[in-house]
Amino acid sequence: MRYDPDVLREIRARVEIASLIGQYVSLRKRGADLVGLCPFHAEKTPSFHVHPDRGFFKCFGCGAGGDVITFVQRSDQLTFGDSVRLLASKAGIRLEPDSPTAVRARSEREAIYEANRVAAAFFARMLAGEQGAAARAYCAQRGFSPATVERFGLGYAPNAWNALADDLQRNGVALEVAARAGLVKPGQRGFYDFYRDRLMVPTYATTGEAIAFGGRILGDGEPKYLNTSTTPVYVKGRHLYALNVARRAAAADRSLIVVEGYLDCIALHQAGFENAVASLGTSFTAEQAAELRKYADYIFLCFDGDAAGSTAATKAVDVASNVIENTGLSVKIVALPTGEDPASFIRSHGSAAFARLLETAPPAIAFRIDRQVEQLRAGFDSPAKVAPKAEALIRGLTPREEWDRWRVYVAARLQVSVDDLRNSRFLSDSANFAPRTRTAPSDTRHVAASVEPLSFEREVVTILLEEPELAAEFRDRIEALRFRNDVHRRIYEKIVGARNLTTTADVFGLFAEDQSVLEVLSELSRRDRSSTVRYGDSEQRRAHLERVVERLKLQEQRQRYRELSDLIDHQLADGKPVSEELRGEFEALVAKLKR
Repeated sequence: MRYDPDVLREIRARVEIASLIGQYVSLRKRGADLVGLCPFHAEKTPSFHVHPDRGFFKCFGCGAGGDVITFVQRSDQLTFGDSVRLLASKAGIRLEPDSPTAVRARSEREAIYEANRVAAAFFARMLAGEQGAAARAYCAQRGFSPATVERFGLGYAPNAWNALADDLQRNGVALEVAARAGLVKPGQRGFYDFYRDRLMVPTYATTGEAIAFGGRILGDGEPKYLNTSTTPVYVKGRHLYALNVARRAAAADRSLIVVEGYLDCIALHQAGFENAVASLGTSFTAEQAAELRKYADYIFLCFDGDAAGSTAATKAVDVASNVIENTGLSVKIVALPTGEDPASFIRSHGSAAFARLLETAPPAIAFRIDRQVEQLRAGFDSPAKVAPKAEALIRGLTPREEWDRWRVYVAARLQVSVDDLRNSRFLSDSANFAPRTRTAPSDTRHVAASVEPLSFEREVVTILLEEPELAAEFRDRIEALRFRNDVHRRIYEKIVGARNLTTTADVFGLFAEDQSVLEVLSELSRRDRSSTVRYGDSEQRRAHLERVVERLKLQEQRQRYRELSDLIDHQLADGKPVSEELRGEFEALVAKLKR
C-alpha cells in the first residue's frame, strides 16, 4: 500500500517522539535534548539523543537515527508499512485503502483474523480447563513452564465434534469464514471441528495477528502434526513460527536460529535463546529466507542429530542453506549429536552447552566441504590424485572469488600443499605445458577497479553521517564512481556535493522527503558483529577513511587477480594451453596478495 505524503507528515506531527520513545527508553533532560541508553546497542554511557523540537532521534554510539516511523521500525522490527499502520492507529489517523478490490480483500482478511483470535482464546481456555489435563501434562513433560505456555498462546482442541464451531458462532464468527481460515470443515450435518484432541500451537504474524495453527497429537497416531493449509492470511512456505517474538531479540546482534519444529523453537526460547524461529514443517523457501533477511544478517541453521547420517536430511540442509545464502545472509550449521533434537539437547545438556554449539558452528560452505573432504581422506588416493579432486570440489561448492581461500582450508584438512591444488588445474592436461611466448595473451586486459558494496560503501557513508565535515577532505580521494550500489552512490554524491553540513541531523535533512533513503541510512548506520569500524573520535574516523583510500588503491590488483583466474579457467575449459607468462603472473600475484 502506498501512503499519501500528507498522511505521513500528519503521523509525524501527531505522534510526539519523546513520549513514544519514552515508552522504550528512560530519558532525561540535557539542554534542549533528551538523552538515554541506546535501545539498539549495548552501552553504559548514554549516547542516544532525542530532539523533540525537530521530531528526530540519533545515537552517536551506533549511528541509528530517524523519525517516529524509523524508530518503530527498528525497535519493533516492523516493515515501513506496518510501522505506518501502527502509528496511524495510535494517532487516530485513518488510512484509506487503494481500491474497492483492496477493501474486499482487507475485509476478508480481518474477518479471518477475528476467527483465529476467537479460536486461539478458545484453545487456551480448553488447555487451562478440566479437559486440558492431558495436554498440560504433555507440556510439563516437554519442560514448558506455565509462563512459556502463556507466552506462546498454547492451547488444547478438545476431542469433540463441534466444540470450536459452537464457540465461534457464539462469538459472532460465521462458520463459512472459519472454514476459509481452516478451523472447521463442512460436512453432511453441518460444520465440524478440524482439530480434535491436539495440543494447539498458534502462529502469529509480526504485526500480532494469529494467522495459522499447528495441532500436535497427544498420543500415538498419524499425522503427528496437523497444520493450517493456505488461507487468505497464511501461505505455507512464506511465514516463520515465533518470528513475531524473535525479531526483537534478533535486533541485538542481527542473528536468528532456525529449527524445524514448533516445540523445538519454544524449548530454545524457554532456555534463553529468544532469537529462535521454526520453518513450520516445510522445505525451506526463498520467501522465508527473504523474511529472515528483514531481521538478521546471520543465520544458525539447526537440525536434528539424525540428519548427519541421512542423505535426504543433509540434502535438505544443503538446500536450506543455499536458499538463505542466496539472499545475502551468512549461514552457520549447528549439528546436534545423533539422536538429539534441539529440545532434547537442551534438557540433557543445558543452555550453556547449546551456546557452545552456536559458538563453534561452522559456516555452511565449510560444513558442505567438510563432508566431501572426509570422503577424500577416507580413500586411498595419493596426494597427486587427491589435489585435482579437491580443486574440483572447491570450484563446485564455493564462489569463484573465494576459491583461493578455500584451497588453503582444504589443503590443510587433507595435509597436502596448497600449491598442489593451485597447480592441479594446469597439470590435468599435458596441453597446458605451452612454450613460453614473448607477449602476453591478447585477451587479457586491465579494467577499472571496483569494490564490493559492503566492503567500503557502508563504512564511508556511516562516517559521513557521523561527521559530514569530512566530506570536503575526501570527496576527491574517494570517487563516487567507485560505489556499485546505486542508492549508496546517490547518498554519497548528495553528501559530498552539499555545503555547510555539520551534524547528522543536517544529513538526514537532505533526505527529509525521501523515506526510502531514510530507511537505508538507518540500515547503513547499524553496526553488526562483522563490522570492524569503531568511530571513537574525529581522528579515528579520518584514519579509517585513509584506510579505505589505501584499500581502493589495492583493488586494481585484486581485480587483476580475478581477471587472470577467470581467464585461466576459461582457457582450461576451452582446452587451450596456459602460457608460462600467464602462469608466472598469476602465481606472483597470488603470492603478493597473500602478504
